[in-house]
Amino acid sequence: MLAPKLAFIDVETTGANPVVDRITEIAVLRVENGELVERWSSLVNPGMPIPANIQALVGITDEMVVDAPVFAELADRVRALFAGCIFVAHNARFDYGFIKNEFQRLGQDFDAPVMCTVKLSRALFPQHHRHGLDALIERHGLTCTARHRAMGDTEALLQFAQIVTDKFERDVLDMAIVKAMKAPSRPAGLPEGVLEGLPEGPGVYLFYDEHDQPILIGKSVSLRSRVMGYFSTEHRNGKEAKITQQVRRVDWQVTAGELGATLLESSLVKTLKPVGNRHPGASEAVFGFRYDPVRKRGPVLLRQALDGGDPAEWAGVYGSFRSKKEADNTLRQLAALYKLCPRRIGIEPWGEGACQAHHMKRCAGVCAGKEDLAEHDARLLKVLESLRLKRWPWDGPVTIREHHAGTGRSEIHVFDRWCLLGSVPDDAALAQLLAAPPARAFDLDTYRILVRWLDAPTAGATVTPLA
Repeated sequence: MLAPKLAFIDVETTGANPVVDRITEIAVLRVENGELVERWSSLVNPGMPIPANIQALVGITDEMVVDAPVFAELADRVRALFAGCIFVAHNARFDYGFIKNEFQRLGQDFDAPVMCTVKLSRALFPQHHRHGLDALIERHGLTCTARHRAMGDTEALLQFAQIVTDKFERDVLDMAIVKAMKAPSRPAGLPEGVLEGLPEGPGVYLFYDEHDQPILIGKSVSLRSRVMGYFSTEHRNGKEAKITQQVRRVDWQVTAGELGATLLESSLVKTLKPVGNRHPGASEAVFGFRYDPVRKRGPVLLRQALDGGDPAEWAGVYGSFRSKKEADNTLRQLAALYKLCPRRIGIEPWGEGACQAHHMKRCAGVCAGKEDLAEHDARLLKVLESLRLKRWPWDGPVTIREHHAGTGRSEIHVFDRWCLLGSVPDDAALAQLLAAPPARAFDLDTYRILVRWLDAPTAGATVTPLA
């Protein structure tokens, strides 16, 4: 066997975060010198409701655990089962984190050497890409009497250990075991098991400091890989290393795809304003320009607020800017390229005589009476067309559907004229949203996210116009 004393374990839980979620079932198989000496399992009353999606996946309901013992009643039994043993589990730091956190809530320590059968499989079978328990069951012909139940999964792990013990020479096994027992890098203050609870699917991660203030928000199509990368000393750069040293809590929100993750990240950054993210200041309101043909002197471009507005009303609005500096830089470039008057377009104050740009032959001279106002402004309007928001390609609202096979999560995003009307999980919720849709409210980041998304060659297949 892999070692003289092993305790194979699997826990079922109310969720993936060992800090806030609780155990609903535990199973342990204690093996000494290759012989199964103890077999034990128990349902556990988590003291909190089990989410409906967890009940559906695992099959453990609130009714099943209502009369089960709480963990405090099982703690001594669990500790005895692991006495002198290596803690063996699939994605072991996840299970270890839940057990350790349950003991901590009782004011007790729990420590054991940990071996991860995911890492063991990767070390022994590097030619394979998938090392989840389903993949191991299929690849090695393991028998699992009840998938996603604690004892069924634990029995499958014991079979896997027996197979690799028989298959590989001792020196090969020993090298693989070293890799399987290597603890991942993590900040000292981050609770055990949190990182291992992260799903492989898409979503948004949030890092918090010791004061429980958000310090970084990010997105990824694989949350676990991305977040683990932050704590890998081989990959993180100087900025990431500085951030990870401050992390004391990690949270996440799962989405059905990359678009949903990007939209959620944008929304959370605006709301929570983490110090590690770049986000607009409170005084920076998005605006565009509206042409005022009545003016003979002074600037003919007037600011038009865009935040929260309805793009349907912006037939004569050009550009979208977060600051005066950004807008002035854009207009200055256009003025130089097309000999527009800086005074006429508002990037220089109005004065007597020709502008400085005209003296330098960069302005056609509308300020000096050498060019007709109508001729100048016709050229200006033609140039401004390049700054317009993209035309909305459909006659009305559309849906964009995302589904992630790994997590089984689905989302339907509803957009109209570049505005997000809402994101819902299914068609029933979509019908409710469309029965009383919110007013269109423009957000520049949402606009830019959606433009980039629709530029992808395969994006069109996910879009469905609504009648």
